[in-house]
Parts: sequence; structure tokens; C-alpha cells
Amino acid sequence: MSLLKEPDLGTPARKGDATVDVEIDGQSVTVPEGTSVMRAAALAGVDVPKLCATDSLEAFGSCRLCLVEIDGVKGTPASCTTPVRPGMTVKTQTPRLEKLRRGVMELYISDHPLDCLTCSANGDCELQDMSGVVGLREVRYGVGEGENHLDAPTDSSNPYFDFDASKCIVCSRCVRACDEVQGTFALTIEGRGFDSKVSTGGLDFLSSECVSCGACVQACPTATLEERSVVDLGMPTRSVITTCAYCGVGCSFKAELKGDELVRMVPYKDGGANEGHSCVKGRFAFGYATHPDRQMSPMVREKITDEWRPVSWEEAIQTVATRMREIQGKYGTGAIGGITSSRCTDEEVYVVQKMVRAAFGNNNVDTCARVCHSPTGYGLSQTFGTSAGTQDFKSVESADVIVVIGANPTDAHPVFASRMKQRLRKGAKLIVMDPRRIGLVRSPHIKAEYHLPLRPGTNVAMVNSFAHVIVTEGLANEEFVASRCEDYEPWAEFIAQPENSPEALEEITGVPAADVRAAARLYAAGPNSAIYYGLGVTEHSQGSTMVMGMANLAMVTGNIGRDGVGVNPLRGQNNVQGSCDMGSFPHELPGYRHVSRDDVREIYEKLWGTPILAEPGLRIPNMFDSAIDGTFRALFVQGEDIAQSDPNTQHVHAALSAMDLVVVQDLFINETAKFAHVFLPGTSFLEKDGTFINAERRINRVRPVMKPKTGKHEWEIVCEIAQAMGYPMHYDNTSQIMDEIALTTPTFSGVSFELLDRVGSVQWPCNENAPLGTPIMHMDKFVRGKGRFMPTNYVPTKERSTRKYPLILTTGRILSQYNVGAQTRRTANVAWHPEDTLEIHPHDAEVRGINDGDRVTLASRVGQTSLHARISDRMPVGVVYATFHHPVTGANVVTTEHSDWATNCPEYKVTAVQVGLQTSKVDADKGQVAVPVAGS
Repeated sequence: MSLLKEPDLGTPARKGDATVDVEIDGQSVTVPEGTSVMRAAALAGVDVPKLCATDSLEAFGSCRLCLVEIDGVKGTPASCTTPVRPGMTVKTQTPRLEKLRRGVMELYISDHPLDCLTCSANGDCELQDMSGVVGLREVRYGVGEGENHLDAPTDSSNPYFDFDASKCIVCSRCVRACDEVQGTFALTIEGRGFDSKVSTGGLDFLSSECVSCGACVQACPTATLEERSVVDLGMPTRSVITTCAYCGVGCSFKAELKGDELVRMVPYKDGGANEGHSCVKGRFAFGYATHPDRQMSPMVREKITDEWRPVSWEEAIQTVATRMREIQGKYGTGAIGGITSSRCTDEEVYVVQKMVRAAFGNNNVDTCARVCHSPTGYGLSQTFGTSAGTQDFKSVESADVIVVIGANPTDAHPVFASRMKQRLRKGAKLIVMDPRRIGLVRSPHIKAEYHLPLRPGTNVAMVNSFAHVIVTEGLANEEFVASRCEDYEPWAEFIAQPENSPEALEEITGVPAADVRAAARLYAAGPNSAIYYGLGVTEHSQGSTMVMGMANLAMVTGNIGRDGVGVNPLRGQNNVQGSCDMGSFPHELPGYRHVSRDDVREIYEKLWGTPILAEPGLRIPNMFDSAIDGTFRALFVQGEDIAQSDPNTQHVHAALSAMDLVVVQDLFINETAKFAHVFLPGTSFLEKDGTFINAERRINRVRPVMKPKTGKHEWEIVCEIAQAMGYPMHYDNTSQIMDEIALTTPTFSGVSFELLDRVGSVQWPCNENAPLGTPIMHMDKFVRGKGRFMPTNYVPTKERSTRKYPLILTTGRILSQYNVGAQTRRTANVAWHPEDTLEIHPHDAEVRGINDGDRVTLASRVGQTSLHARISDRMPVGVVYATFHHPVTGANVVTTEHSDWATNCPEYKVTAVQVGLQTSKVDADKGQVAVPVAGS
């Protein structure tokens, strides 16, 4: 439980060692230099009336309610904009101030609807509160008489909130929140004096640049900006602090309820990852948890062509256990396996990998991270010694040069993107490496110093040319390399070869050598340079090589081990990091320890009471291949829609169809469930109890807002399956599961629910050496001792454009949708993105006779689909771009089987395709094709 209203000290905190002593209403207080009088008063326990001030925004000084008297100062200065000074004596309550404040409040109320008793914000309105605080008892100016704004219209275009202009007091908090917190600059104050009003640039909210992050709604002190859910359900009466279940930023939220009904999600000010900010998904798109499509009962069927039959939990669990044992008896111990989910908690993932290893008796467990960030784990472990990013998100505030590679933070990680944009507006330089001109390249008050639009598949060539410039031009940090790294000389000799120069690689990357050299010099100069990357790095045939290449760059320039630097993967799903940490890979036990290590296996064998195989099990692609071969016969799938998300859909469908038993645990009947024999209903994040781990290694508590609607927690179901298979596995609660993780995993040895409930969150490693976690990794030494330089030979992808397939397709996400869309498609977010589309350059569209909005076919050598075209010059000629959130499009029908050489992460980002006008009216009526085709 938490307070509905968090304390608001009026203005942001100031940093620094210097302090100032002041006296406020007779109370002495010591505060950092630069602190406002208003904040100092609040820290002394004195609340100064305010309307335009809030501690998430810089002081503005417009409402004139926070006036104070200061000894030796004329007039009544605003306490929010007045900094303290040594020896200052302040009075906040005098007859003079009381009269001034009542007069100001009268002016506000004279032009405000007096409908407090029926207003949706009754009890949660700062204007109402301040009227009481200043003692307003009458309004002398004739409410509603003369010229006023009481008939101003309401904008209801946004699906989640309304803007009632008649209640606006033009405090500018919404405008400032959009500027300072979100960084979109979608709102402004239009007009002057009495005609001043909040404006979205002449458009309604839905049509404007607004990204519906909710910052304006949270900042509004009245009912001007109000959530529809509050209007419909009433004001919440209690709240629970939990963690968002969307992207890898891991925002903390207060789930605010009225009784047992969720009213709204409010970003938590003390959230370590988000500090009170949010995006449209986490803030508003939680309705999927109660969507009528949710399956609440277990179901079974003999064949996938049969109708589903609802059954009891007991029958469903016994069916899974019996058929798994029968299949093993017929085909062998290794004929079954499981896939864990990056959308589930650490505790839920842990018990699935434990079930596979202890109850199934093999290591055939893998995770969806296989198809997104497995190269991150391999590449960073080879160079730094650990499979995770190096910094906390706050570190970006100290960066001087920010390199964004193969990521689109404003769409995929918007809350972190807002933090990054704040730093860029304060002077940090930006380098973007991406075939597509993402929003960060040019946005309000931000312009990248360099956008390097490299050809898809040439990342390693680009990073090698960067390193070549640094080594050959004497820009290396020789002191750091000598003291902190090894294997530098052979790497430097390799990278200095002429074939790695920007000039030699210009024809491969498509980027002018002069731009590459200038960008490399900027990165090397820093002094603090940070790399942030996404799936545009990892989802390539050389994904692991590229991760090692970025690590090489950080080491050769000394940009590791302090604030403002590092190599930082922007994880896609909410618990990708955690699912990997928990031992979801077939070759690793929890904590990234290889199954071949006798000492590690011994830990689990003693605790679990069963042998652990020393040989790695099957990866997801191996499972599919073995299923088609007939040796892999049964699969437990936890919360992943592999039939939509994995590449070469035809191959995935064939593998699933070949299995004797497919068990799906999920919220909805998804594409994978169409191939399932048993469906086990899952729980939404609102019902889960456990932890998520975000992209900065932050372990956040996920607290249940309501009881499981299905009657069982997912971890309980898994334990009961294991027990039914003959292996005793039981926990009384999820806290016990985390205790077992801490007992067996050194990097988590200090973690417990008690710790997290007490301090909020920690970043692993959390142990006796770091009892409150480790925000910055590799500060004094690398985890592996010395950082290791790794050779990164550029090997062209086997996927090439041909006369038949002359274009290259790359894929990505969009702000309003998430992953395969199972959650967001069941919310009002479809207002922004109702379907996947194909972006195509005007030149490529013209030569094919394609106009904006035409339905086109997208075909590769393995399949084809259909979607609408959007003509855009954001991609270079020869490159097309599509999102993959809607199963009706089936974008992965066209992606191929090519994958990363080290991890089998699919090469989603490079697919040779052809695009043409759709000519079949039948297909047009269907809305998609999504069928395999022959050809090469």
C-alpha cells in the first residue's frame, strides 16, 4: 500500500555539498545551496500555498499564491522562484499575505465552474484545496458575469483523457511537463492576457504531436485534464506500488483503486527507472487485463483440429504431466522441453527452468531472449565478463556524447528517451547509426551531429571503421587500455589494417568516409561517451560480433566504469534481463553459469535432490528442427507467442504441427495456442507477485493489485505439473522462490522481498560487497578481471538482394503498440496504430506504381503477406520498413532462417523482399496474404 497523494515539495531538489541555513516561520532548516524558499519551507514542515509549482518541474512563478515576506527584501516575492541565502528569515503567514492570496484566489474562482460537488476531481483538486488553505469564503467579482471562459469547449478526441478548457487556470504546468519531462513540446500557451489558453497547435489532442504519456494529466492541478476512467469510476481510495509489464525500462507505478476496481495507473515519483514519468502504454493501456478475450479456465483437446474442452485445473495439470511422461517413455528423456517468458516474473521463470531441469530431466529450456538479446549476453560476457548493460539510466545525465545504434528509443523505450532528450537539450552531442531516420535524428530542440544511415547488415563494418579511426589517429586511451584490458595488441593490429578504414568500407556501409571519421573522433573525444543500442544490433547474423565491437570501442577509449559512459542494451520486453538471469538458456544455470561446471551443478543437485545434466539442451531453433525430424515431441510454452514472433513462420508452424503435445500458458488464445493441446490461463501483471528486472539490472517489485482471476498463480501451476510428474516442488509464496534464487546465485545473494520493500529497488550484483546493489558496473575492474579485446571480422550476411527480391526489409516497433500486440491491441491504443504498415521510399514506390495508402504485397523467398504502404523518405532507397504488432499481417511470414553465428538470434533486420501492388481483389478483401511462396 502507498499514499494516494505523494508529498510535493514545490520545486526540484538541488545537488551539491554546499548548504545554507535559513529560518522559516521560526523553524530553522539547512538545505543545499540553490534550493527555493518554497522547498526549504516544505522541508521545515511549512506548506506554502501554490498552484503553478510542483517538484517535478522547474519553478515558473505565475500563480502568485506562494508569496512570502523576507526580512530585508521589499515586496512579497514568489517563494518558488526565490533561492535561499545564508541567514535568510522568512514569514509565510501574515495578514498581508493572507489578504493578497485571497484576492488572487478570488480571480481564479470568478472564472471557474463552481461544480465541485459533481466534478470528477472533487477531493483531488488543488484549486479546491488552495481555496480552503487561503480561507476564501466569498467571491466579490460575480462568478460567471461579464467576459469569461466558462463556455470553452471540451476536447474528447484522446481515448484516455479529456481536456475541459472551461476549467483551465492557465498555470502552464501541462505545457511545462510536456517540455521538461516528456520533451515532445506538443503544448503551448496561445494568446496573451485574458485570451491566454493552452493549445495543441490548432489540432485536437489525438491529431496533435501529443504522445499521450500522461505527464500533462498528472501535472494538471484541476479537472481540466482528467482520465476518463476517473470520470467513469470515481476517485480512487487506495493504491499499490507495482511495476509496468511493457518494455525494458521498468517503470514503477501506483495502481490506484476504488475498492477492488483499478481506476488508473499513476507513475511513481520514487521509481528508480522512471522518477514519476510514463508512456502511453504503462499509463493507460492496462485494460487488456480485464478484456473479455481473456481465457479464465484451463482447456484441453486431443487434436488441434478439435474444439477446446474446458476442464478443471486438476484435469489440465494431470493431462500435461501424464502426456509428458508418456512421450518421454516412448521417445526419450530429451523429447520434451520448455520456453520461458520475458513477460513473466523472475520467480515464474525460475520455476519453469527448474521444472525442465528437475522434473523433465533435461536442459531443453530456452527463452524469447533467444530471438532478441541473446547476442548481448554472449558479446558482453566475452569482453566484460557479464551478460548485462553497464550503467543505470540516470548515468545518461552525465554523458557528453551519446551514440544510438540500431535502436529507436522514442518509440520502443520512451521514458528513457525522455531522459536522454533532456540531456541532449542541455548540450550533449548525438550520433545515430540506423538505416532509418528515427525521430531522434531531428526533433524539437534536438539535432543529431551525425546520422550514419548504414545499409542493413553492415553494422560490424561500421564499428570496425570507427575503431580504425581511433587506433590509427592516436585517439586511444592508452592508460586505460594498459591498466584495465588485455589482448589489445593483436586487436589493434587487426583493426588498423587498411581494409577496416572508413574509405575501404564506404562502399559496403553506404556512409561517406568523412562522416564516419568525424563521428568517430567525436566519440573518442567525449570526454564521457555512451553507447545505447537495440535490436538493430542484435538481430543480425553478426549480432554477437557487433556487441563485441561496441565493447571494444568503449574499452579503447576508456568509456567504461563511471557515470556517463558504457555499453547499454535497451531491452525490449519488461523482463528480458530477468528471464536470462534466471537460467533460461539451455547451456546456463541461473547467474549465467555454464551447466558443465561441476561446482555449479552441485549447488542445485544438493538443493533440488536430483541430477543436472552437464550437457546443454536444445535452443528454440533446435527444438523446431528436431520436431520436424521427429525427435522432439512436446513443448511447454510460457507466455510467448512463438508462432507470431519467431522468424520463418512457415517453419515454426510446421514444427508445432509435428509435436504430440503443445502446452500454452498465456492470457489469450494467441497464434501459438492454435497449435496447442492444452491451454493454461495465465495471470496479468496486476495479479502477479514477484519481481521484474529491467535493462539497467534494476530488480523491481511486482505487487498484486488483485487476486488471480484464474484462481491460481502461474508459478503454482508449474509446481503442480512438476509434482504430478513425480518431482516434489512446492513453495508457500513467491518470497520463498526469491530466497532460493538468492541462496544459489552469487549476484543475487543479498536480494529479498524484505530488502526491496524497504529500499524500493536494487541493481544486481547485490551481495555482501554491494548490499544496496551496483548502479555502475566495472568501475575498478571488469567482472572477468581485465576487459578482453575481441577480433571482429566483418562477414557479409548470406541474405542478399537479388533481381527477384531487390529490396531489403528491416522491422521495428511503434510507440503505441508492444511486441506482438497481444496486450496493446486489446486497448484503445489501436486509435494510433490500427494495423501494420510498410514504409517505402518515394523512388521505390514510384517505379512500382505505388501510391500512399495502397495495399501491397511483401514477398521474400520464404513467404509473402499484404499490408498498406506508407510513402516516406525516412529510409534510404532500396530499404523498406515494417512493424510487426498485428498477427493479421504476419510480418514474420517473410523473415528467413538466417541467424547470429553464436546464439541463433534470428536476422530479423535483413530480409531480401519484393514489393508490388496487390492485384487480387480476394486477397484485398481478406486484408492480408500471409502465405508461403516458393523461390530463392
